[in-house]
Amino acid sequence: MQLAASVFVAVTPVLVLTYIVNQPWFWQFAPDWLRDYFVDVPWVGLTVGLLALMAAWFGGELFILRQVRLLSDAAKRLGTGDMSSRTGLHNSPGELGQLAEVFDDMAESLQQRIKERERANAEVQKLAAFAQLNPNPAMEFAADGNLIYFNEAALKLAHSVGKNHPRDVLPPGIGEIVHDCLQTGRDKLRLETEPGDRTFSWSFHPVLPSNIVHCYIEDTTQRLNLEAQLRQSQKMESVGQLAAGVAHDFNNMLTIIQGHSSSLLGRLTLPEEISDPIQAIYFAAERAASLTRQLLMFSRKNIMQLKPLDLRETASRLTKMLRLLIGENITLEFQPPAELPLIIGDNGMIEQVLMNLSVNARDAMPRGGRLTIALETVRLDETYIETHPEAHVGDFVRLRVRDTGLGMSATTLAHIFEPFFTTKEIGKGTGLGLATVYGIVKQHDGWLEVASEPNQGTTFDLFFPAGKEMAAAVKEQSTPTTPVTGGTETILIVEDEPLLREMARTILQNCGYQILEASSGKDALDVWNRHAGHINLLLTDMVMPEGISGAELAERLLLQKPDLKVLFTSGYTTGEISAEVLVKTHAHFLQKPYTQAAVAKAVRDCLDNNVVDTVVVV
Repeated sequence: MQLAASVFVAVTPVLVLTYIVNQPWFWQFAPDWLRDYFVDVPWVGLTVGLLALMAAWFGGELFILRQVRLLSDAAKRLGTGDMSSRTGLHNSPGELGQLAEVFDDMAESLQQRIKERERANAEVQKLAAFAQLNPNPAMEFAADGNLIYFNEAALKLAHSVGKNHPRDVLPPGIGEIVHDCLQTGRDKLRLETEPGDRTFSWSFHPVLPSNIVHCYIEDTTQRLNLEAQLRQSQKMESVGQLAAGVAHDFNNMLTIIQGHSSSLLGRLTLPEEISDPIQAIYFAAERAASLTRQLLMFSRKNIMQLKPLDLRETASRLTKMLRLLIGENITLEFQPPAELPLIIGDNGMIEQVLMNLSVNARDAMPRGGRLTIALETVRLDETYIETHPEAHVGDFVRLRVRDTGLGMSATTLAHIFEPFFTTKEIGKGTGLGLATVYGIVKQHDGWLEVASEPNQGTTFDLFFPAGKEMAAAVKEQSTPTTPVTGGTETILIVEDEPLLREMARTILQNCGYQILEASSGKDALDVWNRHAGHINLLLTDMVMPEGISGAELAERLLLQKPDLKVLFTSGYTTGEISAEVLVKTHAHFLQKPYTQAAVAKAVRDCLDNNVVDTVVVV
């Protein structure tokens, strides 16, 4: 329409001129030259043609070609990815204006869709990054059970068990698992596999709209180890409390037996037909006392007398006796290092550990073999702890006891530290040997590791915290060899067991001491009020009736007489000994059961202020 209008406007003057020329009055009044010109030259046709051509060009340029170029340029920019490209003819009239408006609307819609797709792609990438960078292993399975996706954590999990690809650690029957999840629409949780010494827990979750199954894996090895360790600790604690209670009463009876038998054996004029049975009684009591010591060590209710120890010297002193113990058909090899840090420990307990492990090794080698005791310093880091849940970071002295015996199965290994568990014949083992070792090592803030296979021998690794000083810097104090002597000092004996109190009184009276007695803490306070100025030493049991313990009694009396000597005695302790009291008073401790010589020496050492090892209650 615009083109037609422009042509009409351009042709209108020509039409008017043609009309005028064709009128009679034009030819009547027109000059001759003008009439001749219009007659000779086809001016009218030429003019009409030119004006029509100009009108067509002008109209096409103004109303068609310019808009077409704008549309073309906008389409080209849109094709190169410029989503903001527009024609600029949105308000133009006519068909081309309408076409431009449609084009601009289309470009706007396309731009919005691309923005939405970019946002969707960003969300997809975010979700993909969440799965890929997730520290927990994740996998995706197609409906046929094929693994179609896994993240970096899943690959690391496979590498941690020596596999090259996550598909190598998949549970057996993975196709059936995926099929069941998609068929039922239900999750499958806590499916466990055990590749090597690790435990993996698998959870499968069907995604029904996509017909796929998502899978998440958790390495539960450490958690299961900690749970097993906790169960073992609770079991050992409960049995230990029972053992400690039995040992306490048993020790009181053994103290009476050993005290009186040792007193009788000390009489030189005793007939042989009487001394032999008494000696048998004494040795039987000594064996029973050894059993109760093991019970107390296992239950961790015993008193530790700590001092800096060079484990090389402890083990070296024991090797001669161990060679006699294990027999000639077993070779004992001791491998001490040139240097070794000190540990803080109880020498008697460490010797008990070596004895128990050596006896176990001997019984595991009935046809002979080799027993190796080795010491070395080790430094443990976080990597080691990941696979050894009881370990700690730091420097430790490792005591290794290795034999070439029968070894143990995994089932036996799971129970070796349980009290009264034994694989020996009835009457040949108490089942307390390794339980005692376990308790002693724990008391020293250490831990044990065991490696064994049937017919491949057994290796026990015991770890003790290493001190800062090297063993070479400490010299072992010499043991005094002077005979035990008595005295004339006054001693207050506080013991709730009448027979035990009577025995202690008899032994100490025979040594020349003046004796005062009390059956409880309350009675002891009454005796003290009457004889306070004459009492030089308090010999008291730790656990007594009527609400006043031995430690509390000592604290009360020390307030009145700071130079009072204190000797504690007990078959075990329940935490009654105050560390502060021990430090302030330099109190001594005498473990039940004790012999005549032991109690006499302990009393004399306490009265003479002889230095004793540090006493620690655990």
